[in-house]
Amino acid sequence: MSGGRPGGILGGYVPGNSWLHRTPLWVKFLAVLIAGAASFLLLDWRVSAVSLAAVLLAWLSAGLGLRRLAGSTRVVVPLLAVLFAFQWWQQGPATAARIVLNLLLCFVAAGVLTATVPLQDLLDAVARLASPFRRFGADPERFALAIAIMVRSVPVLAGAFYEVGDAARARGLERSVRARTLPVVLSTVAYARRTGDALAARGLGDPDEDSSL
Repeated sequence: MSGGRPGGILGGYVPGNSWLHRTPLWVKFLAVLIAGAASFLLLDWRVSAVSLAAVLLAWLSAGLGLRRLAGSTRVVVPLLAVLFAFQWWQQGPATAARIVLNLLLCFVAAGVLTATVPLQDLLDAVARLASPFRRFGADPERFALAIAIMVRSVPVLAGAFYEVGDAARARGLERSVRARTLPVVLSTVAYARRTGDALAARGLGDPDEDSSL
């Protein structure tokens, strides 16, 4: 992977034998759920900052690397900057800081999970968690597959975004919204079609179509 293209914080498993790699999957699942609830539970930006620092420390202690962290957070920093400015204007700096820090906390916590658990193990766990809903007509395997596609799509689409941005700057079109967005849209549609064709080739198309065969 080139240095200019972000790997994505959800970009994949990083092999290792750190304490986080050895931590049981259910513990990491629980930690991500707690981080997800932080948006509602943490009402002081200073507590949010300490919580984020703890997760970042866990990230570094697992040997996941600053480069991966920096490259992946580039994807969300512009959006968080806009959100921070808007919330500052609406509710003041303390609330703006709390909201942004809580979102970063969720983002990095999810990254720790996907980086320290092989994707197949993660999907098997998701399928097991969803298995009680089979009685209501849900398909745990399809649900796990949807999660896999989402996880794999994040780094692909983020990479497309930055490649198009680099190409636009090289042509002196960095201020052109059309030059920066249209190729990303086309790339996203092409990726979605390739993914759909691959699923269809493996007999993983629409359930109604499958049942009619």
